[in-house]
Amino acid sequence: MNIDQPLQLLGGLSPATFMRRHWQKKPLVIRQAIPGFTAPLDRAELFDLAAQDDVQSRLVIQTPDTPAKPWRLKQGPFGRKNLPALKQPGWTLLVQGVDLHDARVRALRDQFRFVPDARLDDVMVSYASDGGGVGPHFDSYDVFLLQAHGQRRWRIGRQKKLDLQPGMPLKILSDFEPEEEFVLDAGDMLYLPPRYAHDGIAQGECMTYSIGFRSPAAGELAQEILQRLAEQACDEVGDQLYRDPNQVAQEQCARIPAGMVEFAREALEKSLRDPLALNRALGEYLSEPKAQVWFEGSQSADDAGRGVRLDRRTQMLYDEAHIFINGESFLAKGRDAALMRVLADQQRLSESMLKQLSVGARDLLAQWIEDGWLQSEE
Repeated sequence: MNIDQPLQLLGGLSPATFMRRHWQKKPLVIRQAIPGFTAPLDRAELFDLAAQDDVQSRLVIQTPDTPAKPWRLKQGPFGRKNLPALKQPGWTLLVQGVDLHDARVRALRDQFRFVPDARLDDVMVSYASDGGGVGPHFDSYDVFLLQAHGQRRWRIGRQKKLDLQPGMPLKILSDFEPEEEFVLDAGDMLYLPPRYAHDGIAQGECMTYSIGFRSPAAGELAQEILQRLAEQACDEVGDQLYRDPNQVAQEQCARIPAGMVEFAREALEKSLRDPLALNRALGEYLSEPKAQVWFEGSQSADDAGRGVRLDRRTQMLYDEAHIFINGESFLAKGRDAALMRVLADQQRLSESMLKQLSVGARDLLAQWIEDGWLQSEE
């Protein structure tokens, strides 16, 4: 992708300009970001997805006639009979990770790859009947809200008070103070940085595609990395036993010996001595598939044909020393590393590129094909 080329998707801004002016800074309304846009999934296809066990879906129903419980939240899957009537106002169906299940939606998501893949999360599709919404709220991540069908009225504002209404099944702001208001038609798009309050209400039947970007919390990131480092600790540190031949008799027998504290400190330092340990743990975490994703290998490596492409559910990343794919890490250098990076960036390798890989790298790709992580090009 040419990051300096102006894009209709970004209202005539280049990706470089958009990232500099708006990313994590201020909202942007883009009229006809995708002119003449038609939703890749129609209503029936979305409802079919919501009925599947491996798809995360939620149903939000507004119940203004019951002031004590004005909102109801249900978790999927949902058969069609479990959804309200289309003419019933005030309900919303939210379906997560639609890009994992539909190639057309994945192609839409790929238009936003000027943001690092490590930040891309998924595409959520919401269907709402007239008046439907999820209440005024804020998200802890960046999001592009693409209107796919019908109209939605948005109110947005820089919210200083982030208190939530108590006792609600949804995170709804107690005192929402909108600063701007506008209606999006099909093809229009709104970018919002994290913690920018917003409230979207359907005007008639509508569908909205939310292209979201995860922002891991520092504590979450530290926990995940430490867990992965702990798993590697036995191999890195070894099985040396604690020894204290000079330990003297001790009257205060409950006190932990200073030598044991030092032994533990040295063991921890040894586990972190590998300069690549942190990078490896981070890359494995960022490329880990979502909990509801699993792969079913159906192809043989003999079917590689004219090349290979990443399965749309596969997450492949890299750094200076590693290739990461679906939570696993591999050291790579030279031509193999260069070609693996091409596969990660372009999501495919041609037949001629495959022939340039070493025997070991081709064997690795063959295993990925059999595991369903890669698909053979027809």
